[in-house]
Amino acid sequence: MSDLSPTARALRTLDLLQARPGITAERLGRALGVSERAARRYVALLREAGVPVESTRGPYGGFRVGRGMRLPPLTFTASEALGLVMAVLDGHHDAADPAMPAGSALAKIVRVLPEQVATGADAIRRTATPAPDHGAARADPDVTARLVQACAEHRMVRVGYRTEASAWESDVEPWAVVVRHGRWYLVCRVAARDAIRTYRIDRVVAVHPLETRFVRPDDLDPVALLEQNLAVGWEYATEVEIAAPVDRVHSVLRGRLGVLEEVAGDRTRLTGTTSNPYWYAEQLVQLPVPYRIVGGPELRAVTAELGQRMVDAAARRPDDRDG
Repeated sequence: MSDLSPTARALRTLDLLQARPGITAERLGRALGVSERAARRYVALLREAGVPVESTRGPYGGFRVGRGMRLPPLTFTASEALGLVMAVLDGHHDAADPAMPAGSALAKIVRVLPEQVATGADAIRRTATPAPDHGAARADPDVTARLVQACAEHRMVRVGYRTEASAWESDVEPWAVVVRHGRWYLVCRVAARDAIRTYRIDRVVAVHPLETRFVRPDDLDPVALLEQNLAVGWEYATEVEIAAPVDRVHSVLRGRLGVLEEVAGDRTRLTGTTSNPYWYAEQLVQLPVPYRIVGGPELRAVTAELGQRMVDAAARRPDDRDG
């Protein structure tokens, strides 16, 4: 690389720093075809030009470009671009609408792609017609971003929350945001009650950062805590006895309705709470084994109603035809 000008070699230095974060001065010099001392001079030139190059000392130290640097445009292959569009459409059925956040972001990506790559991606974006999932729960991007930032800053927030039955505000310590089976959840601690709660982010209607900071548990396992608390703290208590081992029940319900515990070799007890007994009863219907409601009058009532409707629907009438 002896024929490169100092400017060209400085730009090459920037490319290497971006491609190999943590690269040492020795390796940088070897890649540039110069001495280690000369490589450090090119790093200094970049810093003089306003590029935020950070360095760390020690046997594992090196150089990397810090935050605030505008990186060059991303490049995609045709397959990568199509895969990205398909993934966004699969998760967001409004992704073809440029007025929606996912659609707007996707349109920006397509606009900067090379024409031969963008053509196929844009065709799928504009012509694909995904069937809308009316039961899907879409978390608001602005609300989610505020909660993620509060988690990162260890800052308490006041959240406004709404279920089918009620609405309230609560001051919480946002510990983690978790995506589970297509839904977004906030794992948090309610300070006033010293209780761990799991909130669906699509039901969070407001987020107000507070001045108070908190310390998150060092041994926090957000996913495990989510599973444990997913059906805790709601209005209506539930208890169900299921005629199947725990493993089989978990494979169907995936722990989203409460705590599963073995009461005998072939029976499982499910205990939890819910804000929507009717929805809870609908989930239990998916069980391919017998079960019995042993606690929760609200759940027992809607289960009886749902069961009667199914019996009525299957009842034979004089004008019914076989086949």
